[in-house]
Amino acid sequence: MTTDLLNSEKIAPATPAPKTGGTPGKAPPLNAALATVLCAAFGLAAWAVGPGQASTALYVLSYLAGGTMTTLVAATELVRRRLTIDLLMIFAAVGTAILGDWGEGAVLLFLFSLSNTLEAYAMYRTTRSIDALIRLRPREACLIRDGAEHGVTVESLSVGDLIRVRPGERFPVDGEVIEGETWADESTLTGESEPVSKPVGSLVFAGTINGRGSPVVRMTRAVADTTLERIVRLVRDAQASKTAAQLLIEGWRGPYVAGVLLASAFVFIGAWFLHREGFPDSFYHAMVMLVVASPCAVVIGTPAVLLSAIARAARQGVLFKGGAHLEMLGRVDNVAFDKTGTITPGRPVVTSVWAMEDTDENRLLSLAASVERQSEHHLAEAVANEAARRGTPLCEIADFEAHTGQGAHARADGLWVGIGRESLFEAHGKRVPHELTATAARVRDAGQTALIVLVDGDAARTGGVIAVSDQPRPDAAPALAALKRAGIARILILTGDHARIARAIADQVGADDVRAGLMPDEKVLELQRLMNSGHLLAMIGDGVNDAPSLATAHVGIAMGAAGTDVALEVADVVLIRDDLRALSFAVWLSRRARRRVHQNLAFAFGMIGLLVLASFFGLPLWMGVVGHEGSTLLVVLNGLRLLWESPPAESVATSDRAAAS
Repeated sequence: MTTDLLNSEKIAPATPAPKTGGTPGKAPPLNAALATVLCAAFGLAAWAVGPGQASTALYVLSYLAGGTMTTLVAATELVRRRLTIDLLMIFAAVGTAILGDWGEGAVLLFLFSLSNTLEAYAMYRTTRSIDALIRLRPREACLIRDGAEHGVTVESLSVGDLIRVRPGERFPVDGEVIEGETWADESTLTGESEPVSKPVGSLVFAGTINGRGSPVVRMTRAVADTTLERIVRLVRDAQASKTAAQLLIEGWRGPYVAGVLLASAFVFIGAWFLHREGFPDSFYHAMVMLVVASPCAVVIGTPAVLLSAIARAARQGVLFKGGAHLEMLGRVDNVAFDKTGTITPGRPVVTSVWAMEDTDENRLLSLAASVERQSEHHLAEAVANEAARRGTPLCEIADFEAHTGQGAHARADGLWVGIGRESLFEAHGKRVPHELTATAARVRDAGQTALIVLVDGDAARTGGVIAVSDQPRPDAAPALAALKRAGIARILILTGDHARIARAIADQVGADDVRAGLMPDEKVLELQRLMNSGHLLAMIGDGVNDAPSLATAHVGIAMGAAGTDVALEVADVVLIRDDLRALSFAVWLSRRARRRVHQNLAFAFGMIGLLVLASFFGLPLWMGVVGHEGSTLLVVLNGLRLLWESPPAESVATSDRAAAS
């Protein structure tokens, strides 16, 4: 077999590829297909003509069409002192011709050429989506310089340049919208089928489609470092990597071929000298051994599956950094989640506002938001956002003061307004009514943060409680349920948050266990403890503060956020869309791929054993050829099935339209 899977200057060498010609990767193997057709046509014509010189000439043409590429590959590898399966096939075809069995040799070369062509097409099919991604980036861009617009090549742009993108065009670079407003179709990059709003300050990505606006974008990444280019490199690297099984097979492929040659020689010697068969019959038996013992199906069985799975996953927004990670995910039985940024979006929101009797809820929220507007605390932003959502007017404030770990207070509309914990009011000599502290306790028992609001006026004192919580993502609970259905035994949450809050989130999403109050290094220790107990563990995090945990787990899975640098560098698997529902799809695909690899290897070795055994009972060469090449075709097709096979409905995180392309 040839050693270059991706035969182009842009795509790195990878796993073992087709045994002969074709150019897998960038273009369909048309030359190999034409050679296969000509081999069959000349062979059929020779058979139709019947014995004679014309028939022999046609068979020679059939041999040349079906065997030229195979011979070139075998000769090239032989010069490099490497034995290949191609060499076995050439010896077998030439041997049958020497015996005068031109027809059987032609059948051998035709089926071998056909299997090569289908294998080349399989590799082309799995890499075609990557070339399609490359073509998404425009070649030209509209550069704004000195107030004028100029058409330039994308390669000439540099970070900081301003680019105008017109309606319907693809964004040529990664950048930030600094003028105008639009929406973007990011389905080609992330699989997200819904348009994404892009106001000023939003990030846009090369290759995605601009909507109806005409925004100005400031370039933030070099052309060679855009999210699109990095995704392409990741998938190429994944296709180039090899699993332990592949490395093992490649390691013994050369010695195995040498063993087959020796076995064929022993069969010849045994048949001629021990069984007293004539030279033609002895040589024929040796040729049968050459064919049936060749490990074509064994060699192609694993990469045919893994490359198909990696390509399918990439179209679904799941990037595997190698076949080994794909294989390992299929064995995982425990999954650990970080909470903030993974199970929850990390943006607290107001879940309820409770006001004391005779106090208007919106008025209380207005006073609280007026104070919080001056604060930089992340909970203050949640209160201010809730007031804006309700359209509640804000008040002018004075004498604002913030107290770390306690809260803030100010004067609003002549009233003293404080918002925070009980300690804030104790420090200022303000008595908090019992009904406020009781309500705050109930909110905290529910796993939420309670912000006590106290309004102290000249005539009366009133207040309320604002409940704030970082709520689970809408897709979290369905995603965890789908993981359970996919066969994951236990799901746990590792977080640095308070145990009460973490438990409330775990109950909402259906996690089995919680480890709370953990620092990053403590998360690593917890993962190691679980792994040392015999569990195969995957860790899902946001790719920033979870980097040590992602590196420790058997499989680290990062929420990609369509361009998070750490996520694309640290993790073994990246969810480009930040969609947790893609996890069950990834697990399903990994387990299906492992099953297919085992099926292919068992079938391939079983067929070799059966054919070798049958060769000692008079198996004709043509049946050996059909069995050998037929098994190769079947393992290739078994691997290709992953490109279009439908997963369980709950495992589909995005539209699988690309599967049909």
